[in-house]
Amino acid sequence: MTLTLVVLVVAVALVFDYTNGFHDAANAIATAVSTRALSPRAALAMAAVFNVIGALLGHGVAETVGSGIISPPSGHEGLLIVFSGLAGAITWNLVTWALGLPSSSSHALIGGLAGAAVVVSSPVHWSVILDKVVIPMVLSPLVGFGLAFLAMVGVLWLFRRARPGPVTRGFRTAQIVSAAAMSLGHGLQDAQKTMGVMTLALIAGGYHSSGAGIPLWVTLSAAAAISLGTASGGWRIMRTLGRGVIELDPARGFVAETVASSVLYTTAYAFHAPISTTHTITAAIMGVGATKRRTAVRWGVAGDILTAWVLTLPAAALVAGLLSLLLHPLA
Repeated sequence: MTLTLVVLVVAVALVFDYTNGFHDAANAIATAVSTRALSPRAALAMAAVFNVIGALLGHGVAETVGSGIISPPSGHEGLLIVFSGLAGAITWNLVTWALGLPSSSSHALIGGLAGAAVVVSSPVHWSVILDKVVIPMVLSPLVGFGLAFLAMVGVLWLFRRARPGPVTRGFRTAQIVSAAAMSLGHGLQDAQKTMGVMTLALIAGGYHSSGAGIPLWVTLSAAAAISLGTASGGWRIMRTLGRGVIELDPARGFVAETVASSVLYTTAYAFHAPISTTHTITAAIMGVGATKRRTAVRWGVAGDILTAWVLTLPAAALVAGLLSLLLHPLA
């Protein structure tokens, strides 16, 4: 029975990883597609490849998620907690995907795990959630917005006397590189979160030792699942990010992607913090948009996105908590 539960939870984790891929595909490629730097098919193929590469470049975020968020008990009870957390995250991903809202799969996962654990009195590491989730959740969009705004001001000043045609063509080409960098950052951040949950399930089931690192097959399967999800596309959210917030040009698309990917790399390697790729790129897009007139950013759409951000943690926690309560008697 324990092995069956472990297999089930690992399978559900890979389903979450897949939904993460198609839900967050827009993070990496919406700007490049909207500015016609890449065709949708080429952008999705490139994003899928670089998501795999990014997933193989480190385990710092995976270790934070796998051991720093909750400490479920061993056996069936712990496995059901992890299962419930994943179910809550998947539910929120599907709801926001249907609405076309770019919300955070990362925060849905963390909210789901915390909600599933707290209702059955399983330990939740609130200090880690504060330091590694809540504070970065607030700071990363602010940093992304501010840096993108300043970088765009610098680009506008640097090319103020250049002819628009060559500049636009140059940045359209450069966007291929920045979109690839964003895809790499998405794999580095988001695939690692699934690796951490899969390892957490293996530890709870007694099939892996705490502190023994991330098994290679876990790394490879998580990388493959998020890549397949990315390749399937997330057109609803892509439209919101690519054109719903602001009409992007190649220069602004390049700056937004470059700034956002830099924030992703820094937080992954320097702080092992599981930040939201969605929050970061959306804030960067708003930042480059703010260098136009104030009305260039569609603040109504931005407000809808902000509402989804605020609701993600509690909504996923609520769904996961209810399911955890229902399943707890079976442990």
